[in-house]
Amino acid sequence: MENIILIGMPASGKSTAGVLLAKKLGYGFIDTDLLIQKREGSLLCDILSARGIEGFISVEEAVNAEVTADRCVIATGGSVVYGAKAMQNLKSLGKVIYLKVGLSSLENRLRNEDIFARGVVMRKRGETLAELLDERAPLYEKYADLTIDCDKLNLVQTVNAIISAVKNCQYR
Repeated sequence: MENIILIGMPASGKSTAGVLLAKKLGYGFIDTDLLIQKREGSLLCDILSARGIEGFISVEEAVNAEVTADRCVIATGGSVVYGAKAMQNLKSLGKVIYLKVGLSSLENRLRNEDIFARGVVMRKRGETLAELLDERAPLYEKYADLTIDCDKLNLVQTVNAIISAVKNCQYR
């Protein structure tokens, strides 16, 4: 098995499932949001405030376009799909898996969180989570080699579904 790259909406489980997946496979784990924070010396929300949406997306694309890995699970930020160079690099590293979560599940998972403090990229002022999902879902589907519907899965079931899919599926 090569690298496994996880994409999807904020709170879809990319980082949480990614750590457990890496442990179960004996892989390394890379969280590209942490790489961005390390490179910039700031939290995601502070980078967004200082550079604006397009500036953040530019930084995110540059960082993800430079990622190299061997036998790793790579958890990306939800907005990584806005960067074509980033996605081209990630796809060259391994299988891209979209962790698909529906709107009601996302709303439940983010209910008690300040999504702006979390560093969620909202391209339009006042954009709703539904609008963000509508905008990003086609991009996730475009870049994904495989989609895992995580709506009714807990963390362990999500990890097992990823492992099973990666071992058993043919990729386009």
